[in-house]
Amino acid sequence: MMNAAAPILQNETLRGLIQRHARELSGQLANHRVASFPPSAAKEFRRLQPSEVARLLGVNEGYLRQIAIKGDAGVAVNGRRTYSVEDLSNIRHALAQNPRADRQYLPHRRDDEHLQVVAIMNFKGGSGKTTTAAHLAQYLALHGYRVLALDLDPQASLSSLFGLQPEIDVASNETLYGAIRYDADRVPLAGIIRSTYVPDLHLVPANLELMEFEHETPRALTTRAGETLFFDRIAEVLGTVQAAYDVVVVDCPPQLGYLTLSALTAATSVLVTIHPQMLDVASMSQFLNMVGDLLEVVAESTPGDDAGYDWMRYLVTRFEPSDGPQNQMVGFLRSLFGEHVLNHPILKSTAIADAGLTNQTIYEAERSQFTRATYDRSVESVNAANSEIEALICKAWGRK
Repeated sequence: MMNAAAPILQNETLRGLIQRHARELSGQLANHRVASFPPSAAKEFRRLQPSEVARLLGVNEGYLRQIAIKGDAGVAVNGRRTYSVEDLSNIRHALAQNPRADRQYLPHRRDDEHLQVVAIMNFKGGSGKTTTAAHLAQYLALHGYRVLALDLDPQASLSSLFGLQPEIDVASNETLYGAIRYDADRVPLAGIIRSTYVPDLHLVPANLELMEFEHETPRALTTRAGETLFFDRIAEVLGTVQAAYDVVVVDCPPQLGYLTLSALTAATSVLVTIHPQMLDVASMSQFLNMVGDLLEVVAESTPGDDAGYDWMRYLVTRFEPSDGPQNQMVGFLRSLFGEHVLNHPILKSTAIADAGLTNQTIYEAERSQFTRATYDRSVESVNAANSEIEALICKAWGRK
């Protein structure tokens, strides 16, 4: 029989144990990052094959070779030219010098086209929210858009996918909290934004500091009369940098707190990720009820805000076409929500999962790491969904 007076953790407090494990895990993660991305431990995007660059630019490979020779872009690997993402960006900008084809190669929004803020959300774990945000941000940047990825999740998974270790690489006031906090230490958002290894894709990183906003907001609501209310703070700071971007992709936290509500108020579009299983769909039902109730409260304070929404869609993730119950669930969702369910689901894939083990997206992973069929199937699935989202963004701008 256990002695009731015996220490449960054998001379180590729970606090001490958790702190020790946190230090050990942080150290091992840092070592893993150095081993994965030597010698500087900074992530780089893989080199692109000519067929990929031609497809991204919408030109044939012969024309690409002519452009590359003139501009000396790309390097020969085993007798074949490959391209960096910087080469892709340089070629795109060179092609856009032709005024008649500028939008074809650089589809930047015009002055009369508003900034698209896409909030990606769900509070059920495993719905693919962060993976979706990373893939969408990279897809848009590779296709010539100026993208800001905003990590609002204190767990900072999106930041990790972009090569940052939150507890080491992201210091105090270097998350969005620094720009929306309530005291005199607030800093401009432009000073927090970081470049990434993909041209035209910038990042606002996250770490546990974001939780301070959740803790401070209730106090601010009662003591800081006259200040911008919490649900308008993200929209306010995005307005200070909007001229530099076409699309903001927001990875929302997996709970309905003040950060999520502020992101929803700033959003022009909402993407809800959903894994097609009964527990996930039941959880989403509760999620939608709570979001609707909370937005009603916000609407009472700011009448007319709903007019800012361009679209809302559900994206089916981790879908297995051979799974009968999943097909039934997807059919149920389509019958219920109609066109609000995207036509193309993200397929469950070992390639996407394995890429994530090394903090990579499927776009970054080398094709040689997987069987050709598995890799191609994964990329086609992600591209199809992202292309559909891109079409929604362009439609919101009034483009064909």
